[in-house]
Amino acid sequence: MSGVDWVVGTGVTGLLGPNGAGKTTLLSLLVGLEKPDSGVLRFEGATSGAIGFVPQRFSLVGGMRVLDTVAYAAWVNGVDRVDCAVAAVRALAAVRLDDLAAARVRTLSGGQRQRLGVAAALAHEPDLLVLDEPTVGLDPAQRMRLREVIADIGRTRTVLLSTHLIEDISHLCQRVGVLAEGRLVFDGTEAELTDLVDSTPSPGVLGSPFERAYHALVAKLGADRD
Repeated sequence: MSGVDWVVGTGVTGLLGPNGAGKTTLLSLLVGLEKPDSGVLRFEGATSGAIGFVPQRFSLVGGMRVLDTVAYAAWVNGVDRVDCAVAAVRALAAVRLDDLAAARVRTLSGGQRQRLGVAAALAHEPDLLVLDEPTVGLDPAQRMRLREVIADIGRTRTVLLSTHLIEDISHLCQRVGVLAEGRLVFDGTEAELTDLVDSTPSPGVLGSPFERAYHALVAKLGADRD
């Protein structure tokens, strides 16, 4: 990473970038899996805060009940044992899984398991929720339901969504950051990126104006590097 200076506020902010751009490294720094050589992460002016993280791949214990899974996550993240069940109920309601609290994890669909992962990350009421490719591998109906959940969470919380799916950004994100070669090369709205970069349709190039603008920006950066 090189000189990334980025302010992310309440709402859902997207993170885009080609393979090798540094998205995984940035997320690892944010959630504490790696330590930066320099720089600082601040939460509302403080240098520490609670973070919830849902990696692209995570494991769940199939024999556990849904409620117990989230209660355990709450306890691991510092919630008092006597408060864990209440925290789990609240988190499951936020992801619309409260009706499956007594179910075994092994009985859940792929989309339900993904929402369970989000609930586990929410159980300790984090200041920042970081989601890495949360909709990958889901069918269209599951993807839409998860997007609705993420949008609801973003109304009162800061959510950072790393994805390669342009439609995730278009459906969810108020702002988007674009990484390239470890640098933040754009920070703004869909409309601002579309205005900044020529997104005139080219023969054989499909997609929304924003999608064309994003790919044009990435292509331009690659051409400038060469």
